[in-house]
Amino acid sequence: MRPSAQMLAPGFWRRSLDEFKRLSGIAIRFEAIDIPKTPRHLASFDDSESLSLCKTMSDADIGGFSSSALDYYPATASEPSHARFNGTISTELPPNQPRVQRTGYAGWRTRDMSATIFGRSLWDIDPYTYCALRVKSDGRNYFVNVQTDSVIPTDLHQHRLHARRPGQWETVLINWNEFVRTNHGMVVEPASEMMRQKVKSIGISLIDRIPGPFDLSISRIWATNGLTEEDKKEFGDQDGSEFGQLGGSQSIKGTLRDEKPI
Repeated sequence: MRPSAQMLAPGFWRRSLDEFKRLSGIAIRFEAIDIPKTPRHLASFDDSESLSLCKTMSDADIGGFSSSALDYYPATASEPSHARFNGTISTELPPNQPRVQRTGYAGWRTRDMSATIFGRSLWDIDPYTYCALRVKSDGRNYFVNVQTDSVIPTDLHQHRLHARRPGQWETVLINWNEFVRTNHGMVVEPASEMMRQKVKSIGISLIDRIPGPFDLSISRIWATNGLTEEDKKEFGDQDGSEFGQLGGSQSIKGTLRDEKPI
């Protein structure tokens, strides 16, 4: 039997080994039946190479005039290393394209993960309660988007990214159970159904259709069961008290279901 080109491709066996180590670690730590103590990395912008793992999109893909970019900024004394999601929203319709009836959106997401000997790589975030994002927002109405390996590939699970302190770095926690299932921007039923064992990608979009510039900085995104004491000291007030008791403080949660995507 001859090996396929995919199996001979550079990185295939390295990814397979990494996946084997991850699965073995879960078995050794019994994380399948116990609550994980360590967070699960989903996206981080530690260096400029991390941008290659993401893709941007906007209505310019269908002839519109919005723009979007993802730029890398290294760490400084006052800021962590991060990506800056920026551009301009335009609701102008493209000429001579009558089938395009709506524009005014931009976004980015992580690219689909490459295959391993165990199959296509996917994230299993089922053991975790929260999606955590370290961001600095301009105050516009962004959405967090999660795509799973579902039967309907155009399904997205969305939740409002509720920034409490625009212009400042903050950590936003969103309960995975509060994401809403959508298709082409419309809520579909069952609205809460998410294949949390098979997450393909995560990203952020701006769909408020308000013309003008936008600017959102993202340091990292991860799945967690709560902030560690170290996280609280870094991300909250000096004593880490901003986040209160996990699960009991409204301040740590994102906007609830009553704010649906548009």
